Amino acid sequence: MAPAASAPRGSGEGPAVGARAARCIVGWRRFWAGPRSGWRVGAMASWAALSPSIVEYFQGEDFYRCGYCKNESGSRSNGMWAHSMTVQDYQDLIDRGWRRSGKYVYKPVMNQTCCPQYTIRCRPLQFQPSKSHKKVLKKMLKFLAKGEISKGNCEDEPMEPTMEDAVASDFALINKLDIQCDLKTLSDDLKESLKSEEKKKGKSSKREESNELIQSQDTEEKLDSGEPSHSVKVHTVPQPGKGADLSKPPCRKAKEIRKERKRLKLMRQNPGGELEGFQVRGQPPSLFPPKAKSNQPKSLEDLIFESLPESASHKFEVRLVPVSFEDPEFKSSFSQSFALYVKYQMAIHQDPPDECGKTEFTRFLCSSPLEAENPANGPDCGYGSFHQQYWLDGKIIAVGVIDILPYCVSSVYLYYDPDYSFLSLGVYSALREIAFTRQLHEKTPQLSYYYMGFYIHSCPKMKYKGQYRPSDLLCPETYVWVPIEQCLPSLENSKYCRFNQDPEAG
Repeated sequence: MAPAASAPRGSGEGPAVGARAARCIVGWRRFWAGPRSGWRVGAMASWAALSPSIVEYFQGEDFYRCGYCKNESGSRSNGMWAHSMTVQDYQDLIDRGWRRSGKYVYKPVMNQTCCPQYTIRCRPLQFQPSKSHKKVLKKMLKFLAKGEISKGNCEDEPMEPTMEDAVASDFALINKLDIQCDLKTLSDDLKESLKSEEKKKGKSSKREESNELIQSQDTEEKLDSGEPSHSVKVHTVPQPGKGADLSKPPCRKAKEIRKERKRLKLMRQNPGGELEGFQVRGQPPSLFPPKAKSNQPKSLEDLIFESLPESASHKFEVRLVPVSFEDPEFKSSFSQSFALYVKYQMAIHQDPPDECGKTEFTRFLCSSPLEAENPANGPDCGYGSFHQQYWLDGKIIAVGVIDILPYCVSSVYLYYDPDYSFLSLGVYSALREIAFTRQLHEKTPQLSYYYMGFYIHSCPKMKYKGQYRPSDLLCPETYVWVPIEQCLPSLENSKYCRFNQDPEAG
């Protein structure tokens, strides 16, 4: 079968369906593995066996404009129109590098396209929010509780592909994270660190008459075991021009001493020796109930679901709504959701009104090929496509479009009210979706991943997805998942890489 025709533009419709279109009925987990492999057949999950997937594969060869590097003819992908698709079929497809935009499902030709797009997934069960993530969550809590708007917030969105480029690019999280805000946060942190170091230097210079910063610092901290910690004796570096006392141990900074005390304390609390993130890696956070200790780091759920005072300035809730015009809640909120989409596209992407109409909105974000399924062993909400609506004081301020599949929550798109950019809703919604995946995992253990679309190492504005760790990239040749830390060195040398180091792997 020949390679795909050009990807659809703007509206989400594929190329003309005619002599070039090959109709394929996909049942029992049939999926396109590549131009030479044809359709594969495998065992299908029992609950989806009676509902086959129906797709039309577009044949032909073409190169088209890249939404990332703006190369006019550098991007290439395979594509097909999905009339209907089981959630298991789509799970299998995204595990082989495919993604959907509305009902159009496409896969980059990785070794030929100008900007290789690697499927990336986060492992929520081991996820720990970073310092910048915590700042975003705390900022939201302050706003809800007291109406406070933190100073220095970045309200500008990063430069991103417009909707015209999106199908040829990545629909998953292009608009999701406020990259400039994150960079500003890092810059502010660096400035504070430098100021702190200057203050420390100023204070230490006043004490240069003494060779010893701490003559004998013996501290006993009462731990859970009731035993004291080791005493620590620290000396400073001899001043220039003065002889060094070689009988004394080398100096240690107070910061290092505090870290050592904390390490010893944690070792007493956790004899197993797992200190990273203060939780045992590879285990769900729910297995480790929080301890009533002031130095215990808050979990993602603690930060998100912290209770608000009765006198809170704002009322906030998140609603999960199935993408179906037969659903009364989806139908009743459609007009408001559509108006928000238009406002977002026009303000953030400068789209003219005629390019973000109701037809485009419906095809792009409300039409899904996924058939809703509600197996007994699945999540309470079932599988399928959903809108996660963020309501503030009775109005929608953001909508995250997601797919709930047998093994993951897959992020499709996010649009929000630009008036609330100061809340970093891209970062906030991503963290909420990670927490939501953990919640679904409690009922459905096999559902344990959060797919973030495509990672493009050659595109600086798309590298932010690697900040949600631990995460994995999909090997484009063997379709095995490889930790992103192992992939980055290879990507620094080449845009296209085979991550699987086993030469015998097929």
